Amino acid sequence: MEAQFRVVARAERDRLGEGPVWVPERGRLFWVDIEAPALRWLDLASGETGTRPFPEPIGWIIPRAGRRDFVIGLKSGFAVFDLEADQVTPIGNPEPDYPDNRLNDAKVDYAGRIWAGSMHQAETAISGALHRLDPDLTWQRMDGDYGVANGPTFSHDGRILYHSDSAARTVFAFDLAADGTLTGKREFLRFPEAWGWPDGMTTDAEGCLWIAHWGAGRISRVDPEGRLVRAISLPATNITSCAFAGPGLDRLFVTSASRGAEHEPSAGALFELDVGVAGLPPRAFGG
Repeated sequence: MEAQFRVVARAERDRLGEGPVWVPERGRLFWVDIEAPALRWLDLASGETGTRPFPEPIGWIIPRAGRRDFVIGLKSGFAVFDLEADQVTPIGNPEPDYPDNRLNDAKVDYAGRIWAGSMHQAETAISGALHRLDPDLTWQRMDGDYGVANGPTFSHDGRILYHSDSAARTVFAFDLAADGTLTGKREFLRFPEAWGWPDGMTTDAEGCLWIAHWGAGRISRVDPEGRLVRAISLPATNITSCAFAGPGLDRLFVTSASRGAEHEPSAGALFELDVGVAGLPPRAFGG
């Protein structure tokens, strides 16, 4: 049965919507428009939306455990963002030798560490990498040679990290140790050309991955063995990411991009879907 969806009303379409994250303490879903650039949010109870412009590309936003501020990924690197004070405090740039790169997509693991990818902003160089930001605000480069590093998510038990190179149409899997080391990099899923390119991902309560398809107008549910379980079409060619939200974690929100698809009325919209399964509880950064 096809999932029911609705377009979440707001005043503007995202040029490159990405990185949705549910913050239950605030009752809000946050996401970014990387190329506006802007931070956006939706209050799930009232339906009210908000926007905060940024002077440089912003790839993601993640809440901090026990605090009111966030960690964000900017073109210039990691930073702390206080929404109420409207203040940005830099942490550091993990790629000072790659001035044309920017941070792109991130998630938090079970130990409270942020895993963040990077990419060449013009997408003309294979200079992306996967970085780990630890709670003590130090970071390490964990893997490299990505065209477009994208969509990290984790297995139900947290022992596998999934990470994509969108340019290579490939989702990789790594064994993730308790100390944050990665081993056993392997191909988990390769997209055929008709599927477009793998973008953002999330994991549901049954351990399946939901993957956004850039260029193919759909999201897919894939089981832990890499087998396609379900595909849901949406009225926007460039689907970018997804996240479960709401008190029951049973509302799937999907971001999209109008870039390159300005003629599509729903391109750049935020969609809400009822897919009949719940997500995993969101995690906050431990630092």
